[in-house]
Amino acid sequence: QVQLVESGGGLVQAGGSLRLSCTAPRPTFSRCNVGWFRQTPGQEREFVAAISRNGGSSVYSDSAKGRFTISRDNAKNTVYLQMNTLKPEDTAVYYCAARDAILTMPPGVQPGSYHFWGQGTQVTVSS
Repeated sequence: QVQLVESGGGLVQAGGSLRLSCTAPRPTFSRCNVGWFRQTPGQEREFVAAISRNGGSSVYSDSAKGRFTISRDNAKNTVYLQMNTLKPEDTAVYYCAARDAILTMPPGVQPGSYHFWGQGTQVTVSS
């Protein structure tokens, strides 16, 4: 079992930046691929970005490319999502997710490919 805790959400004006963190208290987090997803009321959970267990591979949604950067520090059991040039349409609850992965497994983009989820952190971008 991997317990995930997200932090860093908040209210920001359009064009601003936020950095989300996803932390797991267990060192086994370093053996997990990790993804960020977001969800607004009444909508499906949407893929944002994901990173492989060693940080060597990452993938982004079209809406995140060029604005968001996912990274990780396995020594701190933490994955980050740096979000720049935020837009009102980025407003959502952001969730991190993890799954145990072998070294060659690419990070997944489907919510169903992840086994563990955090509680989410609200990001609100005002216009």
